[in-house]
Amino acid sequence: MNDAVADEVVDLCRDLIRIDTTNTGDNATSAGERVAAEYVATRLDEVGIDARIYESAPGRANVLARIPGADPGRGALLVHGHLDVVPADASEWSVHPFSGEIRDGYLWGRGAVDMKDFDAMVLAVVRRWRREGVTPPRDIVLAFTADEEAGSDYGARYLVNEHPEELAGCTEAIGEVGGFSYSVSDDLRLYLIETAEKGIEWLRLVARGRPGHGSMVHDDNAVTALAEAVARLGRHRFPVVVTPTVRAFLTEVCELLDIELDPDDPETAIAKLGPISAIIGATIRNTANPTGLTAGYKHNVIPGRASATIDCRTLPGQSELFVEQLREVIGPDLDIEYVQRQPALETGFDGALVDAMAAALRAEDPGARAVPYMLSGGTDAKAFHTLGIRCFGFAPLRLPPDLNFAALFHGIDERVPVDGLRFGVSVLDRFLRNC
Repeated sequence: MNDAVADEVVDLCRDLIRIDTTNTGDNATSAGERVAAEYVATRLDEVGIDARIYESAPGRANVLARIPGADPGRGALLVHGHLDVVPADASEWSVHPFSGEIRDGYLWGRGAVDMKDFDAMVLAVVRRWRREGVTPPRDIVLAFTADEEAGSDYGARYLVNEHPEELAGCTEAIGEVGGFSYSVSDDLRLYLIETAEKGIEWLRLVARGRPGHGSMVHDDNAVTALAEAVARLGRHRFPVVVTPTVRAFLTEVCELLDIELDPDDPETAIAKLGPISAIIGATIRNTANPTGLTAGYKHNVIPGRASATIDCRTLPGQSELFVEQLREVIGPDLDIEYVQRQPALETGFDGALVDAMAAALRAEDPGARAVPYMLSGGTDAKAFHTLGIRCFGFAPLRLPPDLNFAALFHGIDERVPVDGLRFGVSVLDRFLRNC
């Protein structure tokens, strides 16, 4: 990869970070992705790639483009990245979250790793191709989406439901979160390829009781019933279940690190994995975390209704069982309302596409070894999977050994190593030329 392209990926990423695309989950308060979508479309159009903008709601915009390949008879590869970011409170940051400042070898800002870095890599690669006349081996479909951070209704799910023709022929896909390095030693780095991700079960628990005066003795209090159930749920730990993806990851990593792996107690081994232990530890059981409480309208009135939002994440094949487990914890009296429900995904770590990922990583880092893993969160892959597309997380980054990468997602002082960006664009270019 020449220096000009490596420099361009940094400039593109910085430009994207400086465009505020905050997604609050509410159209009235979200910044919207339209400006970023227009920026992406312009960067594609100016090198002759026909980019189409699809607006799903005022200000909520998606960009699609197709690059013809040498063999149009092969299934197309979907390369997708979202343009929205979660909110950031500037008072908590060392730099302004939308400044795109370069400091200490990092590019700082909201979206630096989630996921405007990958958006910039994709733009840098395809712009280089057009300038040099490169044709990929098969069709490449580019999708830059809105609303991933709030469930994808205005982004990937909108495209799947309203414009499936744009994705016609796509058989495989790459996007977030995978391809990042985990250092084992000076000459060995594992690159975690996402082959599975947990399902989303965003719930609202509702307790109902008898309204009354706050000064009275009151045994049928909705707030009390809700609070007791939420406290039980927040402290509960669901049973450990080791899926094929997690088993493959733990077996290989523990062997390399000379860590004893007890199949009946994987948490002991996971605790020794350093910064990635938080990600891996969340993939061995279903989880349910209370994230919001709503009740009452006056200090001296006992309300008849109280509700709580719960962020639940389920392992592949566990969705129905999870509902039974949840009911056992919260009891029979609370109502369960679904806010968002998207299934878990899991595919094998095999095939020509996986081989191409591993080869591209080794070519740029001789110490690279690709391994599968499960993402504890969710991505746009859940929507694209419904079209029969086999989805992987592969947004390559070589990271410093001491960087707590997992903490940067939705955290303060989000930043990406500049060298990591340069490495990533080189790997992605090599991979896409051989996909």
